[in-house]
Amino acid sequence: MAITNTQSGTNVHEVADGIYRINTPVFIAGGPGGFSFNQYLIVDDEPLLFHTGPRKMFPLVREALASILPVEQLRYLAFSHVEADECGSLNEWLAVAPQSSPLCGTVAALVSINDMADRLPRALADGETLSLGKHTVRWFDTPHLPHAWECGLLMEANTRTLLCGDLFTQGGSDHPPLTESDILGPSEAFRLAMDYYSHTSKARAMIERLAAAEPATLACMHGSAWHGDGAKLLRALADALSPQ
Repeated sequence: MAITNTQSGTNVHEVADGIYRINTPVFIAGGPGGFSFNQYLIVDDEPLLFHTGPRKMFPLVREALASILPVEQLRYLAFSHVEADECGSLNEWLAVAPQSSPLCGTVAALVSINDMADRLPRALADGETLSLGKHTVRWFDTPHLPHAWECGLLMEANTRTLLCGDLFTQGGSDHPPLTESDILGPSEAFRLAMDYYSHTSKARAMIERLAAAEPATLACMHGSAWHGDGAKLLRALADALSPQ
């Protein structure tokens, strides 16, 4: 793990082949206390950043990303749904990476990004794939899982890395970059305290579809990334969301 900013503690770590976690620990007064924000960079012919980070965190994330590759090489700025930590600095990235474009689902493009972004997005349909070079990503529509009508996730095929957004959010700010330890328990404790899920009745079916892709790495937006039997862990999450 490399620290890229000693004041903030922002750091980078390769969690799968060519996929880097950019992590910034924070303290949120009046909220969850210790917390962390992760972005994931896929290094390839057409590099992709998943989650832009909040607008006010842009200098830290830019500094960290520049330690891996020149910022102007970015091609896609992807995110799960419209929220500050997902795409708050989207236009700042578009300004410093002139060849880049937003990458999102069709609903996000229609209802928000066509207007909010300084350049038109590349909108991916449910199940559509996109080659970045050696890596290929596939978009999954996951409306209201865990929240937002436009929500969706990306799966990288070669490394079987699921960029799983707010699924398995872990509170706290001191986490290993990549773990094989339990993250379901901590993430369920956080969910039950904050109740940020939408309670959609279709959660189990959407999670089963993600599990069927058999991810080996879960790239969580908050907390550690996780390596192991992703299908088993996702099904355990489905059970926790709808106990029998």
